Amino acid sequence: MARDVRMKGFAERADVEVVEAFLAERTRALPAEAVDLLECVGRVIAEDVSAEVDVPGFARSAMDGFAVRGEDTFGASAYDPLRFRVLGTALPGRPFEGHVGRDTAVRVMTGAPIPVGADAVVMAEVCTESDGQVEVREAVAPHRHVGSVGEDIRCGDLVLRTGRRLRAQDAGLLSSIGVASVRAVRSPRVQLVVTGDELLPAGSRPGGSHIVDSNSVVLRALVRRDGGVNLPFEILPDEIEVIRDALLADADVILVSGGSSVGQEDHAPRLVAELGELDFHGVSMRPSSPAGVGHIGDTLVVLLPGNPVSCMCAYEFFAGPCIRALAGRSREWPHRRVTLPLARKISSAVGRTDYVRVAIEDGKVIPIATSGASILSSTVRASGCVIVERAHEGMPEGALVEVRLYDDEPPAGTLP
Repeated sequence: MARDVRMKGFAERADVEVVEAFLAERTRALPAEAVDLLECVGRVIAEDVSAEVDVPGFARSAMDGFAVRGEDTFGASAYDPLRFRVLGTALPGRPFEGHVGRDTAVRVMTGAPIPVGADAVVMAEVCTESDGQVEVREAVAPHRHVGSVGEDIRCGDLVLRTGRRLRAQDAGLLSSIGVASVRAVRSPRVQLVVTGDELLPAGSRPGGSHIVDSNSVVLRALVRRDGGVNLPFEILPDEIEVIRDALLADADVILVSGGSSVGQEDHAPRLVAELGELDFHGVSMRPSSPAGVGHIGDTLVVLLPGNPVSCMCAYEFFAGPCIRALAGRSREWPHRRVTLPLARKISSAVGRTDYVRVAIEDGKVIPIATSGASILSSTVRASGCVIVERAHEGMPEGALVEVRLYDDEPPAGTLP
């Protein structure tokens, strides 16, 4: 019996907002785990952190100079310097063990403990040392140039709150209070399922009827940006049993790139429905209308179109927010945004959400002329994108639009 290879279109398409609301309801932060201090940057902490020590834990010198009793320097001036006997030296990690009394001083370096008896530091610039004595040409008040105990952090201080995404300086602070590990939201494990008999591995040279896989390169970078962990993957042939096995991966999220529409070799939607549930397939948007979402057990499956721009677009709308939510981050798009006027109108259709690539030139927004879903170079030429919501029939020239920038850098005057 001949195989039926007829292709059917989508009977209906879901609105973007409906799919987004469904995913927001299903994706919550993953459980917490212990994370080593050196690996915690970018992670979201799952519990408050309070200091159990003072920082610094000792009075220390704020500059190079001489530790003295501040009151002993009163009256010192360039015309009438006072002399102090130098008892020794205090260095960082090597304190002076003696006692500073009247008319005595200890040579001290920045960060070194203040010797017992001293309460101030005279800057080296106003001192002259010779023959075991130091001349002081400027008076200093008690506690001058001395960092006090707990000046930075007091024991018991709440230093970081639950839900904070840790930055480099946060990790440094944790180190300063003696924290070796923190409880943080587990990073979601993301499995890429990239299919296509026409695909060559990333880094290959294209030739003949084959093209080089670029989607996995883009997706892996976006997953890292959003706090996910990429699991090992390889390009799979368009064979139903191979794809079935891949969809049973032990992962929190599976991203299927290619084979997700309604064509003869588009096995993924049918397999998701068979192994779990295909919640949505077909979305009222341009590009990315073949996108879909489903689940197999507790694993979220996002069907991404094979065309590179469609793949990127569907990721930003559906996969990215879920991965960020699972990692404990905000679902909001992480792009910096600017509002500028349109240099030319944007055409759209009521009832469809449009993802429009745009350039910024001379402070105005210009829709990219070549906008096909397979033209990945359009995203390179673009400064960012404008989202036209389904209630709007395009946007007129001169209208102020919000641009979601692809880069962190501010837009230059003229882009290539």
